[in-house]
Amino acid sequence: MKGPTLKPVTEVKRRATEIIAELRHDKRPVLITERGRSAAVLLDVESYETMLRQLDLLGGIARGERAILENRVVSHAAARRRLGRWLPKR
Repeated sequence: MKGPTLKPVTEVKRRATEIIAELRHDKRPVLITERGRSAAVLLDVESYETMLRQLDLLGGIARGERAILENRVVSHAAARRRLGRWLPKR
């Protein structure tokens, strides 16, 4: 992802339609500043949805790592036995 474009909130208010059009075109996030400080980030919808999917995946990985550390895992054979009634017979 490219670095964000900095825009003061007053410019965003004045040029919202243009800024959104630029955002859709170049996919570059807009960091909105207020009184010279970071206040918000504006993303195109596709980038936002991609980011949510990535966070969900990372959350699943973190849960798996935590389960391993807490010894809440079973062997493949034990899992097959537990799930045997739902798995197709070979």
